[in-house]
Parts: sequence; C-alpha cells; structure tokens
Amino acid sequence: MVAAVFKELASMMSSTEMSYSLVVMTHDRLYALRDPYGNRPLCFGVFYSSAISNNDSMRKPLGYIAASESCAFPFGSEVIGEVKPGEIIEISRRGIRAVFQMKPAKAAFCIFEYVYFARADSKLEGQQVHSVREECGRILAQESPVEADVVCCVPDSAMAATIGYANEIGIKYEQILFRNSYVGRSFIQPNTELRRNSVVKKFGVISKNVEGKRIILIDDSIVRGNTMTFIVGMLRVQGAKEVHLRIASPPVKFPCFMGINLPSADELIASKLSIDEISAQFGADSVRYLSIGGLQKAVTKNIVPQLNFDVGHCMACLTGNYPVPLDW
Repeated sequence: MVAAVFKELASMMSSTEMSYSLVVMTHDRLYALRDPYGNRPLCFGVFYSSAISNNDSMRKPLGYIAASESCAFPFGSEVIGEVKPGEIIEISRRGIRAVFQMKPAKAAFCIFEYVYFARADSKLEGQQVHSVREECGRILAQESPVEADVVCCVPDSAMAATIGYANEIGIKYEQILFRNSYVGRSFIQPNTELRRNSVVKKFGVISKNVEGKRIILIDDSIVRGNTMTFIVGMLRVQGAKEVHLRIASPPVKFPCFMGINLPSADELIASKLSIDEISAQFGADSVRYLSIGGLQKAVTKNIVPQLNFDVGHCMACLTGNYPVPLDW
C-alpha cells in the first residue's frame, strides 16, 4: 500500500506541470509534496506535549505537522523547514525523511503570497511576512511621497505596509476604515454581483478622522477595483478633502493560470486603464503603485535560503512572464 502510494505520487510529479502543495495520509504515515516550481508554500515541523515550559526536558514531541503556512501550527510547535520544490517528504513514527526529489524547475514561488495571501505572522522563505509588507510600504513612500494630514489603510492585510509608509514619510497613522471580519475576501468571489455585495457589507468609516483631512490610503493591491471605488466614495461622503491612493504592489495586469481566480485580463483594471484613468474611475486625487523593482527588493532583502534551495518568484500576474509555457 505504502509503496503504491509513493509510486503514484512520484509519477504524478514527474508527468504533470501544475501548481500544488499536497499532504497525503495513509494508515501510518503522511507524505508532503510540492510542485517542482515551489509555487505554493508548504512547511513542516514538530509539536510538543507542553506549549509553554521553563524546562525544555519536559517538552516531549507528540507528533509532526505539515501546513501551507507556519501560522497554522499550534502554539509551541517548532518549524523544522520547508518542503523543497519537487520534493516528497515522508512523516512517520520514525520521524521525517526526504524520499523523492525531482530536479527542480526554475524556482517560481508566488510573490502574491507576500503581497496578499499569507497571514502576516507566517514565515515564508525564512522571513516574516509582516516584515516584508512593512518594507514594501517603506519603499513605496520613497518612490511615491505626497503631502497629507493622515495615513490610513484598507484593513487588514495592508496594515503592515501602512506602518512602513507612515514611518518613512513621517505622517501619523490613523484608523479610518473599520472592517467587518465576517465578510470574506471580495476579489475571489465568483461573479460581479457577489463581489459588490461583499464590498458593501465589508467596511465602515470612523468619520471624525476623515472630515477636512488630506488622506493617504494604502492598500496591498488592486485587482478588479470593485472595493476601491466604493471606499473612496465613502471617504468623500464623510468629508475627505483629498484622497491619495498608494498601492503596496505593482499593477496586476495579467491572469493567473497557477490556481488563483484571476481568469481574464478584461477583469483586471490595470490591464485596461492607465494610472490616470484608474484614478479618475476611483474618484481619487492620485494613484501610485509600488514598482516591480521595489517589490523584488522588499521580498529578497531578508530571505533565508535553505541549503540547495533556489530562490525565485513567479510574478506572471505583474509581468506576463509565466513559469510554464502557455500552449493556447
């Protein structure tokens, strides 16, 4: 049984070009595997009998764990490492061992994990996601400063970038938008009506921080633009004097064919409109994006590469350069 499962997994990896991170369970072991591009994250570690103890000898290993993000590990767990691109690791009562390694393709870890997908307290490629986002905000402030009274963010994933921007430019941060935590992410909703309904329910405004103010509004990214048009309108209604949008990632211009719901370039606002046209559509006084070079600089600044683990990032949604040749 075990040999058959392993053989099928190795065969699948060798014969398909896909983006995946998988965990497969048999009756007495786990297999964790990653596609040869390393497009999606997958880490593994150990959890203990006591999450908190002053005596390390009292902390006995209870078992092992694998997850897409380290934030999913129970408190007190220890991250051992990341599954390498093209690798299968076996987890059993005897421990963890690598049992298969394809020759990795050119590394293409999804850079949008840093921009949006990953939780801020996760670690990817040996570095905290929050720190990368804060650095994105800092570089964005250097690239696109503007005079204003207050810096605020679109909660929650833009918070770290906003801290970086505000600290770099020397303008205080204020909370202006309140997010309803029970509404999901709008851009991955399957149709326009559901996305619009999601946005309407998603945000409230703290009006005392808005009236008569020149506002810098930071967001992590703009995909379709449904959310931003509504938010800028809310701020105008509440008396904002100016609204300047600063986006802590480059324009998303191309669809993703690696598993994310970005099916058509026609749905991506940056593929259809210039920056000035986007600003006019949103009703903003200005819109500026982080440069591709700025994003790369922020992401690679503190990467901790593993032994024999190449570092590289898929930026196809930003550049149109896909890690897998398109055959249509």
